[in-house]
Amino acid sequence: MTDTPPDFLDIDGTVIAVRRSAGEQPGVVWLGGFRSDMRGTKAEALNDWAQRNGRAYLRHDYSGHGESGGDFLDGTISKWLGQSLVVFRRFTEGPQILVGSSMGAWIALRMVQELRKAGEGEQVAGLVLLAPAPDFTSELVEPQLSEAQKRDLAEKGLFEVPSEYSTESYAYTRALIEDGRLNRVMDGPIDTHCPVHVLQGLADPDVPHTHALKLVGLLPADDVTLSLIPDGDHRLSRPQDLDMLIRAVEAISTQAR
Repeated sequence: MTDTPPDFLDIDGTVIAVRRSAGEQPGVVWLGGFRSDMRGTKAEALNDWAQRNGRAYLRHDYSGHGESGGDFLDGTISKWLGQSLVVFRRFTEGPQILVGSSMGAWIALRMVQELRKAGEGEQVAGLVLLAPAPDFTSELVEPQLSEAQKRDLAEKGLFEVPSEYSTESYAYTRALIEDGRLNRVMDGPIDTHCPVHVLQGLADPDVPHTHALKLVGLLPADDVTLSLIPDGDHRLSRPQDLDMLIRAVEAISTQAR
């Protein structure tokens, strides 16, 4: 793991940690998942690849995550999306490949929409989406809510569930869920106008492979590749998974040049 200290960018009063390295285009932009950070196994594997190949690479921690400031419980998709767009516009130049893991795939798809709306869509050269969880609040969390969890949301403004990946519980706030409905992308066709490669484990306990299949079905106008990994879990951080990730990024890089 890199020991280089991050840069810090003030976004609306919150300090956001950013790590970046200069290099050739298309650059690669990492977008992490819910409660993850930019120093995880996949992000570091991409950093090593970028360093070896002289490729530009950018990553950051959302507010309430990793080395960034802010309270995790204050986070919403809109807030984390806004931070990601500021970092993207501040630190990238030329076409970029967005690599989104789990919730990061949702952020990536929303970034494409917002960049296209602003006339900046050509800056996205491609997408690599790992265990993609767009719309997870409305598609995966809300349908499974117990009566007790609904009561906690109404009375406390949040509910918590144990995490398989951390000693800390995952907290889902009412603000996150309500904001998630405003950021839905899977309610109609998704036009990215760039190649997309989806990697999905069939042994993923958090995001079922049917969610990835539904997403792919909403990308009819684009060059889409779906790689289903029979024994892959949600993390997709084993050596063979990392190899598939790098090959997906390299393939889209070749298409973009």
